[in-house]
Amino acid sequence: MTTDPRLDEARSLVTGAGRIVALTGAGISTDSGIPDFRGPQGLWTRDPGAEKMSNLQAYRGSREVRERTWQARLVHPGWDAAPNAAHYALERLSPTHIVTQNIDRLHQKAGSPPERVLELHGTMFESVCLSCDDHRDMRSTLERVRAGETDPPCLVCGGILKSATVSFGQHLDQSLLRAARAAVSESDLLLVAGSSLSVQPAASLVSVASRAGADVVICNGSETPYDAMATVVIRGPLSETLPALTTPRI
Repeated sequence: MTTDPRLDEARSLVTGAGRIVALTGAGISTDSGIPDFRGPQGLWTRDPGAEKMSNLQAYRGSREVRERTWQARLVHPGWDAAPNAAHYALERLSPTHIVTQNIDRLHQKAGSPPERVLELHGTMFESVCLSCDDHRDMRSTLERVRAGETDPPCLVCGGILKSATVSFGQHLDQSLLRAARAAVSESDLLLVAGSSLSVQPAASLVSVASRAGADVVICNGSETPYDAMATVVIRGPLSETLPALTTPRI
């Protein structure tokens, strides 16, 4: 991989950039044991019915979907996952911001400052009430599930609880989205790592970077709809690609 001219070009861009923003997706966490969604071994590829658990309308409307989702939360691999080489490579790179579509907080576990990590799609580590917006530590809510509550209601108002993650049909936190767009528009380089760039509005950050005159480097295991907009596209496992990209060639 170190002889790949595309990698050398990308490394040169990274070295010469003054302000770098990283946009990360599920592909950066697969080597930590967290499956992506749409890849060959992705969660929804192997079990298309599981996508309903990420659909807000289906979740609101079906107790059965909620009960299945709570059981899935109990065994989510994110509880025991550790950062991999890709997360540590980004920590060493120290971008001005990491805009992540992931909910696993592995960037923070790898040492990236929490204030620099913008969690566009929320976090699995909190639960939230869909009625009164009460937030709780997810571990305390899961203890209720282990104790026998198959669909635990909000302790404040009795409403429906879910993880504090953004589901399909649910709006992103607009202040976070504005912060992400501002960071990207002020960057010299946008480094996309492990995102299929198929979910909006996160994917549109590539267009924001391009319009602002920033270089775009896309590192992903498969093609994305924005590859033609990139300065450099690199294929390969992120736990190999990012360390090579962020380490000066000897």
